[in-house]
Amino acid sequence: MTPLSTPVLVTGAAGFIGAALVRKLLIKGENVIGIDDLNSYYDPFLKKARLNQIEVTRKLSDAQWTFYKIGLEDRTAMSEIFRVHSPSVVVNLAAQAGVRYSIDNPMSYVQSNLIGFFNILELCRHEGVANLIYASSSSVYGGNRNLPFTESQQVNHPVSFYAATKKSNELMAHTYSHLYKIPATGLRFFTVYGPWGRPDMAPMIFAKSILANKPISIYNNGDMQRDFTYIDDIAESILRCCYKPATSNDSFDPLNPDPSTSSAPHRIFNIGNSSPVELLTFIELLENSLGVKAIRELRPMQPGDVVATAADTKRLEDWVGFRPKTSIEDGISLFTRWYKDFYKV
Repeated sequence: MTPLSTPVLVTGAAGFIGAALVRKLLIKGENVIGIDDLNSYYDPFLKKARLNQIEVTRKLSDAQWTFYKIGLEDRTAMSEIFRVHSPSVVVNLAAQAGVRYSIDNPMSYVQSNLIGFFNILELCRHEGVANLIYASSSSVYGGNRNLPFTESQQVNHPVSFYAATKKSNELMAHTYSHLYKIPATGLRFFTVYGPWGRPDMAPMIFAKSILANKPISIYNNGDMQRDFTYIDDIAESILRCCYKPATSNDSFDPLNPDPSTSSAPHRIFNIGNSSPVELLTFIELLENSLGVKAIRELRPMQPGDVVATAADTKRLEDWVGFRPKTSIEDGISLFTRWYKDFYKV
């Protein structure tokens, strides 16, 4: 991959995925500008620890790294960053995350995921950004039970407001690609886990409770599957997209339109491990790696949740020559090793 001649701007740079991507970019020698508001949706201590790890990587790589503590909603500050740094690649990973949180707090998703993303699109338009990559989610597949999920399937039945905002992002980005010829790539992430993960996600919640001998809640009585995808595989996929902007599909058929491509320079890809795991199997692997048995509490299905996810990633592999490959056994081992070390347990 030929080094980029101008900076890469990463929003959500102190987040789980953002920090992993920034470190990969720095190792590549790229000039990176990071943005994050360090909000308190989960413990800011973890976000600051990720930033410290980024600084260690920067010193080892001798690459350029600049960080700004702002939110995407701050249009004035965002405009100044774009003006000063003139990024050619923008990776938008900042968002209000969490399916269940969106049920009780929908307004926070409007501010970050809709208004914030609109600001990104407008700045990309006016500053002539050559490659926009943005985070979508497997949640957009909603009530679909036709597994594995492929990008050519319709995503018209979201079951959470979080998922609705992510589908909205895809529609907004496509429109800007069509009107202003902005190359844009939407990436649908499938259940990301691994070191430096989010405390509000199942792997971290389970590990904390298991080690503290506290019960873990297992929803839908454990009858669930997730396409758990290791963080390094996610970051590597995004990295490769940084070097390959979306292009229009010359064979796009408007009489039989494929939702994943377009006559505009806009593409959508799944990023998953293509190996869905039963939730109870995941818990057993976590128990074995931690060396402690879980206290299990079976509970009914939660609003906004889905029974199963599974990704077809052939299009991603064809596009960037990479497919997620970390096994669930290796991924859990790496995660629990980090967890015990970071939390000193």
